[in-house]
Amino acid sequence: MKRKIILNLAMSLDGYIATDEGKYDWIEGDGDTTLNTEEEFDFKGFLETVDTMIMGRKSYDDCSIEPFKDKLIFIASSKMNKDFDNVRFIKGDIVKIIQEEQKKDGKNIYLFGGGELIDQFIKEDIIDEYVVAIIPTILGKGRKLFLENNPYIKLKLYHYNIGEGVVALHYRKRC
Repeated sequence: MKRKIILNLAMSLDGYIATDEGKYDWIEGDGDTTLNTEEEFDFKGFLETVDTMIMGRKSYDDCSIEPFKDKLIFIASSKMNKDFDNVRFIKGDIVKIIQEEQKKDGKNIYLFGGGELIDQFIKEDIIDEYVVAIIPTILGKGRKLFLENNPYIKLKLYHYNIGEGVVALHYRKRC
């Protein structure tokens, strides 16, 4: 069975996934539990379903990979660094490399970000699931999730969670 590519990230209400400086400290709920769903989004549980991650160079530079030390991590980069431990630097067609990875036995593949990397996967229409948590914040500027000239992709909402004003939407592609 083909491994799924799952995009999972947080986005401001106005469509940004990080500040211009690559900061994520704005990713938090509003503290109000009135509208919470009974079931909360279980990020730790999600991580148990994946064994491979993909991230762009800026995301790699801006965040800690410590929580993902048991995952194979591909870093898309125009600068080649030396691979180490569970980290592989990829220069070239990352989409093609990940499509080959999909054919191998294993768990699902976590598309972490950032926007420029995600855009390549959207343009090829190979993301199987989109899990997007809408943060109750308007950033006004920053790094966008969706860039321009994307293909038309039909999605179906199959699950959602709400926790402290954060709405996690789980979509799959429609046929």
